[in-house]
Amino acid sequence: MKNLLYIAIAFVVLSACSAKATPEEEAAKAAQSYYTFLADNQPEAFLDAKVGADSLPEIYRAQMRKVYEQYISEVNDNHGGIREVGISENVGRCDSTLGITYAFLILSFNDSIQEEITVPMVQQNGVWLMK
Repeated sequence: MKNLLYIAIAFVVLSACSAKATPEEEAAKAAQSYYTFLADNQPEAFLDAKVGADSLPEIYRAQMRKVYEQYISEVNDNHGGIREVGISENVGRCDSTLGITYAFLILSFNDSIQEEITVPMVQQNGVWLMK
């Protein structure tokens, strides 16, 4: 019984000490999930993750969707698709002057090529969106 009490105390202490994610980490995780939409051939979901996507005219949305579909096709043709979307060691950088957080991602393609990309992110109503 004493051991159970010690385990419970240790759990409470460790929970209290766990660090809250930084804005850069939050932005990077959001960007990672959005680029996973591209890897999963979901251009509409990727488009919805952009700032102002809900107010775009339908003709422009269709054009943007087509651009994302072409990118997915090009990546599939040239690299066999995206195997994994990861977060770079650098995670991200915040530009407080512009109100933008730059998330750094690693795209790992199926042909073993990796590419680091920078995704500008902004927070609106508590949600991270791509700029």
